[in-house]
Amino acid sequence: MSTPLPGGFLPTPLSPTPSISSPHTYTNLPHPRPRPLRPGSGREETTRRWVENALLKVSRRYVKKFQPVEMRGPGEGEEGKGYERMGDVCRDLGEVVDVLWRSGTPSLQIPYLFNIALAVSTYLPAFPAAPGATFGLLRKMDHALASLLVGKDVASGEALPGLEEEGSGMSRTDMVRCKSIVEQTRVVVVEVMGREGEVEDEGSMATETEDEGTDGGGAQMDWDEDESDLHNMDVAKVYENTIVRLDEALNRGTAYDVGASSG
Repeated sequence: MSTPLPGGFLPTPLSPTPSISSPHTYTNLPHPRPRPLRPGSGREETTRRWVENALLKVSRRYVKKFQPVEMRGPGEGEEGKGYERMGDVCRDLGEVVDVLWRSGTPSLQIPYLFNIALAVSTYLPAFPAAPGATFGLLRKMDHALASLLVGKDVASGEALPGLEEEGSGMSRTDMVRCKSIVEQTRVVVVEVMGREGEVEDEGSMATETEDEGTDGGGAQMDWDEDESDLHNMDVAKVYENTIVRLDEALNRGTAYDVGASSG
């Protein structure tokens, strides 16, 4: 059962893997509200609290992954159980991304999306590779961050709420931090997707090797050649839109600074 979200809407599931030939990143982010939440309003505070609580629950479940089962408190239920799959982490973080995007409020979206991006790069190495869920979440993140950088939805071209005149929701300091985060994530994704070992069973995304002489003692997975090529392409596209627009924005700023100082 999905947890109700602020505003009465339900979380949107992660988008499916697009075709290899697709020239643009597609995600099923919800349409944002027409205007940002008013600073200091009850709705803004409710949304902020929901996001912070949701991220705290994810963090706690990640920590519990490394704790012995006997340390779990009585009656904690699912929330008292540590994560076992990166796919579950991506599902929960994806719900938070949806809420932030639906809020149409850059002052909430930018800092919390940065927090989520850092969480992804921190959590990924602790789990078997989950290419389907991981790339689905990262496509959402890429769409959101790239759009906030230019002030309009990079897929539809619509101006984002609150950024109709500003042109970008990010300051230069935000851009520098964003660049550091996305570059770090790309390195982590390459390492996780390229290492040997278990891969989460995601249906067609993985193939069991038990019939190929394994001892059957674990959920050992492997990719066939075609799937490996697909994942390599997905790895190369991690935060692709964001990086292109970051380079454009930062280079414009550098050119402006040089011109101003020489004048």
